[in-house]
Amino acid sequence: MPFPPGFRLFRTTMSGEKILEGVFAVHKPQGVTSADVIRTLQKHFNPSKTFQPWLEEERARRERESKFQRKRRRHQRLDVKIGHGGTLDPLATGVLITGIGKGTKSLQDFLACTKSYETVVGFGAETDTYDRLGKIVRRAPYEHATREAVEKALAQFRGKIMQQPPIFSALRVDGKKLYEYAREGKMPPIEIKHRPVEVLEMEIVEWYEPGTHEFKFPEQEMTGDEKIVAEKLLDKDASAPAAPSAEGEVAGQEAEASSSTKRKSPPPSDEVKEDSAEASKKQKVSETEAAPAASESAAAEPAATETPAASTEQTKTQTPAVKIKMTVTSGFYVRSLAHDLGKAVGSSAYMSELIRSRQGDYELDPEKVLEYKDLEAGEEVWGPKVAKFLGEWEEKRANNAEAVAAQQ
Repeated sequence: MPFPPGFRLFRTTMSGEKILEGVFAVHKPQGVTSADVIRTLQKHFNPSKTFQPWLEEERARRERESKFQRKRRRHQRLDVKIGHGGTLDPLATGVLITGIGKGTKSLQDFLACTKSYETVVGFGAETDTYDRLGKIVRRAPYEHATREAVEKALAQFRGKIMQQPPIFSALRVDGKKLYEYAREGKMPPIEIKHRPVEVLEMEIVEWYEPGTHEFKFPEQEMTGDEKIVAEKLLDKDASAPAAPSAEGEVAGQEAEASSSTKRKSPPPSDEVKEDSAEASKKQKVSETEAAPAASESAAAEPAATETPAASTEQTKTQTPAVKIKMTVTSGFYVRSLAHDLGKAVGSSAYMSELIRSRQGDYELDPEKVLEYKDLEAGEEVWGPKVAKFLGEWEEKRANNAEAVAAQQ
């Protein structure tokens, strides 16, 4: 069956070598940003044999450019062109869609597709980032936050809903990021608008009673003017109604005192901490600075296991938690769900863990994603896998082109 006019299944160099490009998925680990992943991929792909044909063709293409275009590029280094199709927080793990070469033009398609997540929500505190890496703005009672209460509250978050992005997210208001307003002790000049999203599926996977799990509790407390501004911003957030509970109406110092007397202090975290501001700064540093940082953070994890382990009793978190899996549309914030769920049961809550298990057709399967650790194992390990994934993408692209041609 003929392909549409201008369609090419594979590009090749002048010497006939196949140029690998397209879309594949990486299993992003916890503690690194999505930008870190891209820089680490470039660090390994640039000197590799796998992508020399792509670099050779790109070099030849640039030589054919006009004198003016070449002058504009004179300080631009020749790198394998790489991008990603949807950011994952440093706290999150899972599927990160990655595009190589012409595959970067297809990344926009993955921003609008459905995604599946598995998250752990902890109760008893709310933070500025709505997750456990943020600073605690305030605490709340959690004794009435039972599995039954959470199951009932989840009903209001299924289907088509209006959701407010996290108030300290990287969204911009008048050209300035929201967390920049908050950390300067200023109020954003406009309301943070709710946005339409859809939750196609959502269910509880497991419920954890206090003292039966090791999901970490937030460690840092917010103080001073920053805390005052954060509380005002949170009070303006009315995206989820509080449950009609007498305990849920306890506020301020009473709520904090009640929570602190019933919870043991959580153990120090060994996670790599990185807030939105730090992530933004890291995206601006050079590849030579950023690539080692990514590998160092990954290498630091095993070292943490060499320290003497705390007793089982000490590592148990003394607040309840729930594991939830869901399938949602584009623009959905899992952190906002955690925050709003806490309010819906008359308490406070934060996102403790997050896994993106699927994005579009890409699932978190060892046979379908590149493991981040494979990069350090060498090209003999990651090279065949990446070539296989990109070949599958080309085949799928060809099948789609045939389907289009058949309809014409």
